[in-house]
Amino acid sequence: MGSTTPTAGPLQQILERAHRVPEVDHFPGVDEINATLDNLADRHPDLVTTRRIGTSRLGEPLTMYSIGDGPDNALVYAGVHPNEPIGFWTAIRLAEDLCADEELRKSCRWNIIGCIDPDGTRLNEGWFDGPWDRVTYTANFYRPAPAEQVEWSFPFQHKAAYFDAVMPEAFALMRVIDELKPIIAVSLHNTELGGVYYYVTEELDGFVAELHAIAADFELPLDLGEPETPAAKPLGPAVYEMISAKATYDYAESLGMTPYTGSGGSSAEYAQRHGTVSLVAELPYWTHPAIDDQSPTDLAYRDALTAAADELAGNLEALMEIFEAARPYLSDDSQLVRATAAFLPYLVKRPQRDKLRAEQEDPERRATVAEAFGLRDVTRLLRLRYGGMLVRAIDGEIARGSAAAGLHPLAKRLGAVYREWQDEAATLEPELHRVPINHLVGVQYAATLALLDAVRRKGC
Repeated sequence: MGSTTPTAGPLQQILERAHRVPEVDHFPGVDEINATLDNLADRHPDLVTTRRIGTSRLGEPLTMYSIGDGPDNALVYAGVHPNEPIGFWTAIRLAEDLCADEELRKSCRWNIIGCIDPDGTRLNEGWFDGPWDRVTYTANFYRPAPAEQVEWSFPFQHKAAYFDAVMPEAFALMRVIDELKPIIAVSLHNTELGGVYYYVTEELDGFVAELHAIAADFELPLDLGEPETPAAKPLGPAVYEMISAKATYDYAESLGMTPYTGSGGSSAEYAQRHGTVSLVAELPYWTHPAIDDQSPTDLAYRDALTAAADELAGNLEALMEIFEAARPYLSDDSQLVRATAAFLPYLVKRPQRDKLRAEQEDPERRATVAEAFGLRDVTRLLRLRYGGMLVRAIDGEIARGSAAAGLHPLAKRLGAVYREWQDEAATLEPELHRVPINHLVGVQYAATLALLDAVRRKGC
């Protein structure tokens, strides 16, 4: 590609565009996403090409909207984790701007999938309108079993791992990737509480600094605490090389643990065969003053890691005990049951992993404020999320009117444990800052356009 190839514009222009994202007071559900993008296509039939690319497991159509003149293809897709809805607005805003701005259309042929997992998204819609607190959020939370996540159900083979149970939604995305061979792909994710962090499949000149500048321009902190996974390789503060199933497998093996093999590779891993550069921008609904505090605490990092592992082990054991007792009474066709059955046995191994990590840490290294907070909050996050899913699974079985008598005391017992966790989480609420949704969309949108610009610079 020569230097005359149009780009999305320098960073300042990108930021100005991103700051024009309007305020919104909710996240869109499946019907609103589809209606908004379909309406846009109806109003601009000369600009928007609409194509059905597949069908979800429960029969929902999967649609892609293509806008722009090329010369290359870009692929942007939302809902790969249906509990992460910031990308729904990002996809919509990108499509709207493309229809309104001829110069942006010249930058690339943009291919936008507004929601790749409508089935899972519908199970999260209970919190999309607020109220905006973690108790409401996690009580209505759903995350698919690893093998049922669009993001992590691509074909994968490495050492003893083999996965080819590609579900229809991922297969639709695979076909699109193979057809388009996109120059960039942006998988629209987000986190929960923390700061901003990013993943990219390759290091691009100046791009880490640009990603930092984007977060700073929206006055959002970088997440400088615990990385999402210890297998992540940092390219700079809060910017990592894209995590992969291969790297995760090898890291577990390096600790002497049996690697998890119940899911597949990621969309980014799959797209790399075409030379595609992929980006994930992780944005939080809430921030906390500790997120980017690099000052040392009095606590050794290895002790903080061990204490967090011990607490998490106790929480997960309590959930596992209740779930195993309830399992004979729960329906196999429930997405919530399948997800709980997959996640709990997987998560109970995490404390062992963290204790093995702790043994390798320098006993003199002090945990930073960000690390100490992050370790403690991961425990909070996991018990709220997966405890909430188990509550919903059991309550849903009872609501069907066919629950066995043995399920009712388990529901009562779980409810009491979960309320304690909710009450503890509520005590943290006054310390949290809820980030305006349009700021979150703005960061994700700006990072997407900046990626195209960075890749184009690489080709000059």
